[in-house]
Amino acid sequence: MLNLRKKILVAIDGSPQSDKAAEEAVRMAIDNRSPFKSRIYALLVLPNAPTSTYADFVPAAPLTETEKWDELRRRIFYVIEKCAAENDVPLEMIVEYGEPVDKLLEFAKQEEIDVIVIGSSGKGFIQRKLKGSVSHKVATSAPCSVYIVRG
Repeated sequence: MLNLRKKILVAIDGSPQSDKAAEEAVRMAIDNRSPFKSRIYALLVLPNAPTSTYADFVPAAPLTETEKWDELRRRIFYVIEKCAAENDVPLEMIVEYGEPVDKLLEFAKQEEIDVIVIGSSGKGFIQRKLKGSVSHKVATSAPCSVYIVRG
């Protein structure tokens, strides 16, 4: 069967579940038997920067502009970078600010992604009801297929 999947979006957050999702995304790209090479987009969504109050004289810099960012970025993207490089899979790493569900869906539509790979935290029923599940929300609203990797 011909698989024309070319664009794979993987949600990255540095957790063991996202590392597993990263490995699965690379595996998908390698297994693509199409004459077209698959491309992986690794998307890290950071929470919105805290807003300044009138008491703040100098607002805090966004995380991506701090001294700790380079080391943190290396740790978060380590697995996907390593796997993609070892298997010669094109990789683009993106960092956005906002709500993870919104940013993942927005990026998938904008880039016409073929499949979203996302890790599942395995939260219990009560936590899912209280906080919601990013993977569930993405799966029910995505404009493409969604592959949920269990932790």
